[in-house]
Amino acid sequence: MSSWEIEYYETAAGSVPVTEFVEQLAPQAQAKFIRSLELLEEYGLLLREPWVKNIHGIPKLRELRFTSFGEIYRVFFFPVSGRKLILLHGFKKKSQETPKRELQTAEARMKDYVHRHGGKV
Repeated sequence: MSSWEIEYYETAAGSVPVTEFVEQLAPQAQAKFIRSLELLEEYGLLLREPWVKNIHGIPKLRELRFTSFGEIYRVFFFPVSGRKLILLHGFKKKSQETPKRELQTAEARMKDYVHRHGGKV
């Protein structure tokens, strides 16, 4: 089985939000992110809970889930045509429910990606 391609969303200004998020994490959390990313690259859309969960209400949007020393982290992503997954937005989860602001950021980046790159979501 061939692996999935992972691409990091880049803003029109050239910043890469998920890279910036991961660089701020403690080394142990970075290691957990890398392991989760390896699983995502290997299994793609077949990867399910506890590592990946679909986001209800926003078609195609999913979250990569990982924890480190009791801290909970999420990285939103979505698939594009072929075997490519686009990492959009990462954040530290502080409450049971995902904050709307985090969802809105991910959705806006997904729409921006599709708009600037064409292609199908």
